[in-house]
Amino acid sequence: MVNSPLGQMRAIVQSLAALTALLIALPFNLSIVLGALVRRWIWNRPAIPFAESPKTILLTGGKMTKALQLARSFHRAGHRVILAETQKYWLTGHQFSNSIDCFYTIPAPQKDPDAYIQALLAIAKQEQVDVYVPVCSPVQSYYDSLAKSMLAGACEVFHFDPAVTQMLDDKFAFAEAARAIGLSVPKSYLITHPQQVLDFDFSGETHPYILKSIPYDSVRRLDLTKLPCSTRPETEAFVRSLPISPAKPWIMQEFIRGQEYCTHSTVRDGELRLHCCCKSSAFQVNYSSVENSEIQQWVSTFVQAYNLSGQASFDFIQSEDGQVYAIECNPRTHSAITMFYNHPGVADAYLSDEPLAEPLRPLATSKPVYWLYHEIWRLNEVRSLADLRSWWQTLRQGKDAIFAPDDPLPFLMVHHWQIPLLLLDNLRRRAGWVRIDFNIGKLVELGGD
Repeated sequence: MVNSPLGQMRAIVQSLAALTALLIALPFNLSIVLGALVRRWIWNRPAIPFAESPKTILLTGGKMTKALQLARSFHRAGHRVILAETQKYWLTGHQFSNSIDCFYTIPAPQKDPDAYIQALLAIAKQEQVDVYVPVCSPVQSYYDSLAKSMLAGACEVFHFDPAVTQMLDDKFAFAEAARAIGLSVPKSYLITHPQQVLDFDFSGETHPYILKSIPYDSVRRLDLTKLPCSTRPETEAFVRSLPISPAKPWIMQEFIRGQEYCTHSTVRDGELRLHCCCKSSAFQVNYSSVENSEIQQWVSTFVQAYNLSGQASFDFIQSEDGQVYAIECNPRTHSAITMFYNHPGVADAYLSDEPLAEPLRPLATSKPVYWLYHEIWRLNEVRSLADLRSWWQTLRQGKDAIFAPDDPLPFLMVHHWQIPLLLLDNLRRRAGWVRIDFNIGKLVELGGD
């Protein structure tokens, strides 16, 4: 228990240890950033971006790398970028990017939806925003849908309507929607009470099942406990330990063994305009583009059937016989969009009304993406020379998602301003945390956002 004296002491030691490690890394980070700034100033001063019809773009989710990536893509195409984030993350290091023209803090939508929407509207009017592209946190996507009608007179909102967002964000409703148009999904059951699982007859099933919370759960989403457990008491103990209720429903989903994939898709009027796919893992902080025509066709069929416009992240599993099954969909930007760091067409994929001959994919020259500070942490997992070689190969062949030679300051400010200030706040509150997520730009906490 974090509230106990022992738990508070552990939380203090945990935060102090992380702060010490970041302090040790600071001189190295600072030398990299200063070197990039000097080279940029002396030899490689960037040209002023130009667009035939420049627009002002409002992005939210300012603490997250995917927002930084979209900001850079729009800026390099000659557009003006306004960045916003909730007040808790006023310290985001991305506000120091040279892609950002203005930065605003806004109320947290789950605490005061009306204030959140009014803040977006005020920014849209003051900055004469042309297009609002939400880079949503899980709890934010529905509120951005609610804001769509309120912002309609001020700017375009590139996001789904509320009913569509609810359907996509509900793992069970999404599975039923896919099944209704003949697309493959695992067998799924809506669970609102633990007894439904305990009464389920697993004897005739060929695959085990897993339970997943339908409302976003940043910690339990990584739990892939297979059901049934080895004994009935174990199954009952596990199921009753979960906060299952009509207010917090879960989905019991068939667990199909195979290769898991995650995707990002940008769609407009049912047209798949930008798409990437990569192998996935429970804690995804490495992205390497792969071609999978079956998955792309599945996504294209789904978005066309429901005439979607917005950003969606689909998770798939491909079984040993090659069949692809969609596991879930999140109606928001996926961090895999960082693989488009060197693609010149991203802004047009979002803004242009002209249809594309085919969806944009990461360039052949795009390197696999990683987060350096996550990779440094993974040195703890190195157990052999082969592990070390594999780790080094990741760094040598890939690219850090935050660092850019022509925009180096976020690399310094995320790691040595944003995260340390969050750690200091947790230290002040004697609050523990599960892990540092440099990608999302936050401390993952039990019951956190």
